[in-house]
Amino acid sequence: MTGHTHTAASLIELRDLHIEFRSQKKRIQAVNGVSMHVARGEVLALIGESGSGKSVTLRALMRLHDERRTRYTGTIRIAGQDLLATPAGKLQQIRGKRIAMVFQEPLLALDPVYTVGAQIIETIRHHEQLDRKQAYARALALFQKVRIPSPERRLDAYPHEMSGGMRQRAMIALALACNPEILLADEPTTALDATVQIQILLLLRELQRELGLSIIFVTHDIGAATEVADRMAVMYAGRIVEQGPTAEILSRPSHPYTQALMQSRGHGVMRKGEPLPTIPGSPPDLGQLPAGCAFASRCAHQTEICHQRVPPVTALSSQHTAHCWQLVAHQPDATPATISA
Repeated sequence: MTGHTHTAASLIELRDLHIEFRSQKKRIQAVNGVSMHVARGEVLALIGESGSGKSVTLRALMRLHDERRTRYTGTIRIAGQDLLATPAGKLQQIRGKRIAMVFQEPLLALDPVYTVGAQIIETIRHHEQLDRKQAYARALALFQKVRIPSPERRLDAYPHEMSGGMRQRAMIALALACNPEILLADEPTTALDATVQIQILLLLRELQRELGLSIIFVTHDIGAATEVADRMAVMYAGRIVEQGPTAEILSRPSHPYTQALMQSRGHGVMRKGEPLPTIPGSPPDLGQLPAGCAFASRCAHQTEICHQRVPPVTALSSQHTAHCWQLVAHQPDATPATISA
C-alpha cells in the first residue's frame, strides 16, 4: 500500500475532495483537493492546527454537513460505495452501522435528558433486530469492554453524572454499539487531563486491534498521533501537505510545516527558561486562499514560486509524500509523483 496510490484493499478512499461552505456573503474553501486512503485495520492520524480542515474532512465521511450550504466535488468511497452519490435517506443505514464517530466533547454529543444506557440501547435497537433485553445485554457488555467501573449503575446514569473520562468511554461504547468497520475519532482526548488522555488513547488502540477497526484519528497533538497511528497525514489550509508511515514522518519530517509542528512540541531539546518554538503568523483566510502554497507566508524557506503556484506532490519513498517546492528543487532523490497523495 503506497502513500500515493490506491488499491482495492482501501476501506476509505478520498480522491481530490473539495468542500465549500456557502453563505449569502461568503464562500469558504474548507477542503482543497484532499486525496487519501485508509486500509482495513489501519489507523490514520490527521494532524494540523485548528482550522486546517481536519474535522471538516472527518464529518464529510458521514455527510454530516448541512447539505443546503455545502458543495462537495471529488470522491468519497467507503468500501467501494460512493458516499456523495448515496441518497440522503440511505445514509442512516451507513451511519452507526458501517461507520461511527467519537466526538470531541461527549457532553454535547450525548442527550442530557436520557440516561447513557437508554441512548446506547436505542442505537442498538435502531440498527439491529434485537429486543430490549438483548440490547441491554449488549450495552452492558460494551461498558465492560471500555472498562467503565460498576457498568450496571453507569448505564442508568445521565451524562452530567459522569466524569469527562467516563463520558468519553461511554461515547466510545456508543460508537461501537453496532459493530462498525470504521471509527472516526475527532480529537477525543482534547477536554481530558493528561493521565486520562493516555488511558483513552491506549483503549482506542486496544479496541482497534481486538475488533479489526479502521480508525481516522483527528488531533493537533503529534504525541497523541504517535501513540495510536500507523500512518500520519499532515493538513494545512484544507490540503494534505505530507503523509506517510508514522515512523518515517517522525524520523524524516520533510514539509516545513511538519517540521515546525514537531519543533513546537519542544520534546527533549528544551532548556529551562527557553521560549517554546512557535510558528510565526497565522493560517490563511479560507475565504481568500493565496495563489501558491498556503504556508508560504509563514515559511522560512519561501521563494518566489511558493507564492505563485501550488507545489506538486513529491514521492520521498514508496509510502511517504509531501507537497513543497523546496523538495522539488533540493532533493534529487525525490521524484514528483503522478497521482496526488
